[in-house]
Amino acid sequence: MILHNPSTKRFTAKNEWQETHFSFSFGPYYDEENIQFGPLRVLNDDIVKPNKGFGIHPHRDAEIVSIVLKGQLKHEDNLGNVGTLQYGNVQRMTAGTGVLHSEVNPTEAEDTHFLQLWILPNQKQLTPSYEDITFDPDKLRNELLPVVSHNAGGNVAMIHQDVTLYLSKLDAEKEIQFQQEEGRKIYVFVIEGEVSLNGDVTLQRRDDARITDLHSLTIHAKKDAFILLIDLPGGEG
Repeated sequence: MILHNPSTKRFTAKNEWQETHFSFSFGPYYDEENIQFGPLRVLNDDIVKPNKGFGIHPHRDAEIVSIVLKGQLKHEDNLGNVGTLQYGNVQRMTAGTGVLHSEVNPTEAEDTHFLQLWILPNQKQLTPSYEDITFDPDKLRNELLPVVSHNAGGNVAMIHQDVTLYLSKLDAEKEIQFQQEEGRKIYVFVIEGEVSLNGDVTLQRRDDARITDLHSLTIHAKKDAFILLIDLPGGEG
């Protein structure tokens, strides 16, 4: 089954320095029917103004992934990690027993666009840790490139859950196949462009699809497209 959620269904919150679109219940948005999809608990689509951001704040028992789409994102935490991310970087933080961190746009004139995902870990009370990786954008072209996985290696960040996050940039009229074991779930988020799934469902910019009971997926680009695909275990949500 493919459940299509258009971008217009997302809840949006704005203030003088930030705009966030929520794909799942989070913060000011609550919907008991939209808490999570498998262990995927949060996908926030954030725009942060220059010299603004999220001050020091706590997290625990979550795997937090940040994918910068445009601009820069500076991370600092109480583990001593400091880093500035841009397009081509993916960050993974294990909050575990507890971590304090901040995320700000350090630039003077450019908005920062990034996706932040929270994934529930496969066990609680993990030791907090941080990692960022750099991927080659050319390797996204008409391929699914893993950037975060429990089977980490090379330029793939490690995560404490049986999931893999892929990015892909598809040229118009190109398609890719994704095969998955039975009993698992697939989440597709269209960052840019327009795609069809198995010729049945069309997703446009910032739409998502939550896929169950279907282990073979054909993704066809109706126009140039940039997508995030997550291979998830079955189970709750």
